[in-house]
Amino acid sequence: MMLRGGNNTNNEKHEFSFNLDERIGTTRRFILKGRVSVNEAAFMERELEYAIQSGCTTVIINMSRVSMFTSAGIRVILAAYKKLKKLGGELKIESPAENVRNVIGMVALDELLLR
Repeated sequence: MMLRGGNNTNNEKHEFSFNLDERIGTTRRFILKGRVSVNEAAFMERELEYAIQSGCTTVIINMSRVSMFTSAGIRVILAAYKKLKKLGGELKIESPAENVRNVIGMVALDELLLR
């Protein structure tokens, strides 16, 4: 998914993708790339909801190539974590970029989410 940055004053393009990388049993591994703000978080939310509705109980999200991660992304990750926990599953973040690690640490979710 290629998006134009809404707040980008010089009209640069930025790439965002949230793709299913691996499916093993009830585990899904996604790769998240680019900037994650409100619009991108809404896309992530739909994809995660679909995975959970389809019987997924474990989600791993590789975030090594995330350039920006906002509170909208945290909200989506936390909501999916709670749904999976109720199902006896889990959500883990794998290889977070430094900015992601900082944001997750600021809201004290690092021990809960980081793999």
